[in-house]
Amino acid sequence: MKNLKKLLFAFVAILAISSCSKKDDPIVVVPPVVNEEEVLTTITLVFIPVDGGTNVTLKSKDLDGDGPGAPVVTISGPFALNKTYNGEVSVLNESVTPAANISVEILAEAVDHQFFYQKTGTLPMFTYTPLATSPSNFDKNGKPLGVKTTFVTTTAAIGTLKVTLRHLGDKSLPNVANGDITNATGATDFEILFTGLSIQ
Repeated sequence: MKNLKKLLFAFVAILAISSCSKKDDPIVVVPPVVNEEEVLTTITLVFIPVDGGTNVTLKSKDLDGDGPGAPVVTISGPFALNKTYNGEVSVLNESVTPAANISVEILAEAVDHQFFYQKTGTLPMFTYTPLATSPSNFDKNGKPLGVKTTFVTTTAAIGTLKVTLRHLGDKSLPNVANGDITNATGATDFEILFTGLSIQ
């Protein structure tokens, strides 16, 4: 008896649903919105000595993205002694033609991004170019984007530089705004290691 009542109830529910919609009404399926991640193939850092001299260019190129090929990392030469270098990073997607300038998007979304520079060995620190000198190096809240750096070569040295771009991190956490990645949150968009940097 209970089963019969259940069947009758289900039948009435189906009739009610059927009567509320026309047979000719198409069924529309809305696909979920997918935010595709940008492809970042080429990261270049150019360091320009403020009082003249030879630029130092660091580059990582990985045209197959997440494919099996390793990135090609190059360093144009050593840093010169007793110089102040202004560095700037640029990011491209060279898997398309023409290449897409991802730096423009990163600058437009400065609140959501931050570059970090970690050195090893005897190299001096890479520091953020200050707001007074470069407003574009900071987001609308006065927190660093870090696309521009200053590097002062006071003594001969050798070491490595790790460059990391974080996305959707909390810049208000302790020391993060000073460029310390220790407490940084968010997702890593890329991380590149330049080995064998030297000051001569």
